[in-house]
Amino acid sequence: MSDVAVRLAGLELNNPVLVASGTYGAGLEAGGMGVDLSRIGGVVTKSVTSQRRRGNPPPRIHETASGMLNSIGIMNPGLEGFIEEVMPRFRELPCARIINVAGESEPDFVTLTRAFDEQDGVDAIELNVSCPNVSGGMDYGTDPDALESLVARCRAVTGLPLIAKLTPNVTDIRSIARAAERGGADAIALVNTYVGMAVDWRGRRPELGSPTGEGGLSGPAIKPLALACLRRVREAVSLPLIGIGGIMDAEDVLEFMVVGATAVQVGTSSFRDPMTPVTIASDIARLAAAEGMGPLSEIVGTLKVPRDSHP
Repeated sequence: MSDVAVRLAGLELNNPVLVASGTYGAGLEAGGMGVDLSRIGGVVTKSVTSQRRRGNPPPRIHETASGMLNSIGIMNPGLEGFIEEVMPRFRELPCARIINVAGESEPDFVTLTRAFDEQDGVDAIELNVSCPNVSGGMDYGTDPDALESLVARCRAVTGLPLIAKLTPNVTDIRSIARAAERGGADAIALVNTYVGMAVDWRGRRPELGSPTGEGGLSGPAIKPLALACLRRVREAVSLPLIGIGGIMDAEDVLEFMVVGATAVQVGTSSFRDPMTPVTIASDIARLAAAEGMGPLSEIVGTLKVPRDSHP
């Protein structure tokens, strides 16, 4: 078998497959479904907010052509509830443990980051600056100055690897990535969902129950868009990147890695089959061996674009 271990912002992962925030809870239910989390790279939790959130009214999920819209609204037990109810089991997971936090303000993000920095069993913190379901949540992911300040303040209160998760709903994602890098992020995860809507024209109403009727589009439909965002950011920053968007199998993972991702996050495909992340991780090793590849890290960022072929 080929060497599929990767190093991400100081984390040693036995393979590049992480599960995306909001799609796998905190990984605690996986064991009951027979999922061996020691066979993946790590778990990124559903976003944790300072206060308990009930989330948006239903319907919260709507299937689309080659994808899914969601408007969950970051339902979670809040900081205190997570530390008391979830953290004791979460810290025992046999893979990298990454906490995703979503604040409503800069001080809120700082409070969340500091709180999890003080917890045993946390390997990294992911800043959700790209979610439209929290008041002000996506503002930081669309304003370079605000993002740089936010990351810098969070950087000041933690020694853990800090990951900035970016939204694609911007004019130029490169300027946002550069701001995260200037602020002191250790890695960048991209992309979060695209804003979308589905409509019941007969009922004259949106298919989702969110206040705006909008939700986040994920799944295979966004993979080409996510790959393009990844390529642009790869050329703009020197930080390691985590690719997200429509990953369904090992071939998809290797596409993201060739474009520039050190690791990936698997999300929507887990709704179809919770075993998908483990299956993908195993298939990566088999595919790499069949292709006679060396260490998987050697293919990161090896994409050859047409301009490279010209003198």
